[in-house]
Amino acid sequence: MKLWSGRFGKDTDALVNELNASIGFDQRLYREDITGSLAHAKMLGDCGVIPKEDVAAITEGLLGILEDIEAGKVEFSAENEDIHMNIESLLTARVGDAGKRLHTARSRNDQVALDFRMYVREQIPVIVGQLLELERVLCRQAKQHQTAVMPGYTHLQRAQPISFAQHLCAYAAMFRRDVTRLEDCARRLNECPLGSGALAGTTYPIDRWQTAKELGFDGPMGNSLDGVSDRDYALELLSGLSILMMHLSRFAEEVILWCSWEFKFVELDDAYATGSSIMPQKKNPDVAELVRGKTGRVYGDLMGLLTVMKGLPLAYNKDMQEDKEPVFDAIDTVEMCVPVFAAMIDTMTVLPDNMRKAAGKGFINATDCADYLTKKGMPFRDAYTTVGHLVAACTQQGKTLEELTLEELKAVSDLFEADVYDALNLENCMALRASYGGPAAAETTRQIGAIEQFIQQRDKR
Repeated sequence: MKLWSGRFGKDTDALVNELNASIGFDQRLYREDITGSLAHAKMLGDCGVIPKEDVAAITEGLLGILEDIEAGKVEFSAENEDIHMNIESLLTARVGDAGKRLHTARSRNDQVALDFRMYVREQIPVIVGQLLELERVLCRQAKQHQTAVMPGYTHLQRAQPISFAQHLCAYAAMFRRDVTRLEDCARRLNECPLGSGALAGTTYPIDRWQTAKELGFDGPMGNSLDGVSDRDYALELLSGLSILMMHLSRFAEEVILWCSWEFKFVELDDAYATGSSIMPQKKNPDVAELVRGKTGRVYGDLMGLLTVMKGLPLAYNKDMQEDKEPVFDAIDTVEMCVPVFAAMIDTMTVLPDNMRKAAGKGFINATDCADYLTKKGMPFRDAYTTVGHLVAACTQQGKTLEELTLEELKAVSDLFEADVYDALNLENCMALRASYGGPAAAETTRQIGAIEQFIQQRDKR
């Protein structure tokens, strides 16, 4: 018999039971549900709502259920619909009438809102920890390649010389923002919905501040309607995870390019690549490709929940049962992708000679050539046009700018002197880009130091 069956005169249709039951996925909330119930029972006893002896029986029963679940001794029932009713039924079977008093001054609406909020709060530090390890990997690789010249790209065309360290630091900056976004989400969600009841609070003399403090929240949610119907924190988490996966996907795309024979900037460790069933020469960057593919999955989780929530009136609606699976899926996906991606980056072999060869083509020192003329007194737009003519001539002759003779350069402008070759040297071009955030070694050292400080601040918390 269902715990809510008193008003009904016939059994629920079997197909409705199947549609209605959520125990298949919300059973992972068992620990949060028991933790919330322990706090709720203690508060009820302290406020004199239920006898202290009932609190003792409930506490002993819930702790026993928790132990049995974690020992694999509990089989959940779809007849009891969800994790909340499964645990309550188990409790009542073990401790009798005391178990029936646990749900006093509480609804499944605020119960599930509490459990889900606690689960999200617990998973955020896990993902943050994984991101910080990825940051450590990026710092290690960046330190080793501060003088490795590579072409920087715009429109996937070679543009200007940068260092591989700066390229890695750019992704470290993205992941740092991901960390702070998740931390912001954790701060905002840390209000306790327990005590909101079904939607309108309760007539019992409860202490919502006690349960909030007991469960590690900053305080209770200030409006009971909002308490049971808010899923902003879940959407905010999914949004943050979507942006995180977008960053991973962009990085994955570059790794895929870098592994190709057309680039050959890096070589993946054999443990993080796969082969072909028919082409024996293949070494495929499947880890990067799967991360890139799973990004769409997390986007779908976000869009799915946004769509569920977009037309719901206050307060709770059964549609909101659809909140958990997308969040569970996105968390599982991210927590699988981040560590394997970090390990792939940590173990890959960087090929700086190939990067340097690529940097030598594509006239990526053209801006430096224009800057040279500008520093000699030529207006930048005139310098820009002059170097454009030089690039066109070099393209026809199959030369690079630094392969032009001084006579050929002077034929275009008398401002060119022998020191132009220092200005065109790619290592010099990169080293002189010492403006804040640039690729010069002193700047990448600062960037790496800032990331390491960011990590250390969080390690101390």
